[in-house]
Amino acid sequence: MEPFNEEQVKQQIKVKKEKSPLVTSIISSTVAALITSSAFLFAGDYVHNDQKQEADTVTTHTSNSNTNVQKVSTSNVNSNSIADIVENTSKSIVGVVNYQQSQTTNWFGEPNAQAANGESETVESGTGSGVIWKKENGKAYIITNNHVIEGAAKVEISLYDGTKTKADVVGADALTDLAVLTIDASDAPEEGLTFGDSDSVRPGESVLAIGNPLGLDFSRSVTQGIVSAINRTMSVDTSAGEWELNVLQTDAAINPGNSGGALINTSGEVVGINSMKISESGVEGLGFAIPSNDVIPIAEQLVKSGKITRPYLGVSLMNVSDIPQYYRQNVQNSVQSGVIITGVEANSAAAEAGFQQEDIIVAVDGVEVGTATEFRKQLYTEKKIGDKVSFTVYRGNDKKTITVTLQSKQ
Repeated sequence: MEPFNEEQVKQQIKVKKEKSPLVTSIISSTVAALITSSAFLFAGDYVHNDQKQEADTVTTHTSNSNTNVQKVSTSNVNSNSIADIVENTSKSIVGVVNYQQSQTTNWFGEPNAQAANGESETVESGTGSGVIWKKENGKAYIITNNHVIEGAAKVEISLYDGTKTKADVVGADALTDLAVLTIDASDAPEEGLTFGDSDSVRPGESVLAIGNPLGLDFSRSVTQGIVSAINRTMSVDTSAGEWELNVLQTDAAINPGNSGGALINTSGEVVGINSMKISESGVEGLGFAIPSNDVIPIAEQLVKSGKITRPYLGVSLMNVSDIPQYYRQNVQNSVQSGVIITGVEANSAAAEAGFQQEDIIVAVDGVEVGTATEFRKQLYTEKKIGDKVSFTVYRGNDKKTITVTLQSKQ
């Protein structure tokens, strides 16, 4: 999801007031309703509680009081609990504003006044959301999406009371779409939100999405839904290449500007960082969040090192299936999938091992790889720096094995 450009739609938003239709009451219907209301109240409340049984066990304390009375009152307790969760967590949800360098030339290709004087100007490029995670050593740490702050010359944080403060980027990782920012701890209103165990999340559980849809004018908007599915895999294009992101699926409304905000369970814990949605025409309720158990290890590594260090081979790749038909005559006919090397970086591990342009990699340590995404998954998640890895390669009609000791990117 791209960071939202608030100015593009600000003038398009209108608030419409609807007039309530005139309601006529019939005395006989009122009498009948009074006679039957208790029956409907019990039946409707019973269904409501059956659907939210899991939430009730987390947020309420039951007693040995009359069962019927407990069922009737529980819906009010749930409503209050949701409001309490929002009240206790929303102050830790912030707005994130991405400022980028302005255009240095005018319409005629000439340097503008600032550029001519050697000055630089930044302009607001987009907005997103962030979650205050923790406070340490006088700093408050904020987790957001990489795509919210990518390319920024300056990042600004908008706090719950409208106060704005400059943020420093601690580190960011394009593949996992995560970033960590810091602000002065005195500017942060809370100790930070607790991150829960996303592995324990089940489809059907109630969740809240809190963020800044359509910009800061709608800051800390709350939407409610359920976890629609777990362990979804979404193919995403990043500045570091294609990647398959593990996500939670939710039907809680997620809009541009919600990126980097929190998906919160009924215990008030963050179980995901809202990251993307499917916005095709006719599609509704398909939002996705990065699970908290995937978020925290990346965030901790970014705080420690400022980046995620992964094994680096030093090759440019293309899927064999994407090779234009005209050039497929140069590809071994038996090779229907795999990745073809389009370039080898000088002095890299691949160059030292003898990889060549147009080599086709079909397996990593015996595990078949059909696409560049599968190749990266094997390299980044199953291997580590210093490992000796065997690559099964076709070079023309010859099938061979090349062994490489993986290095980090210098």
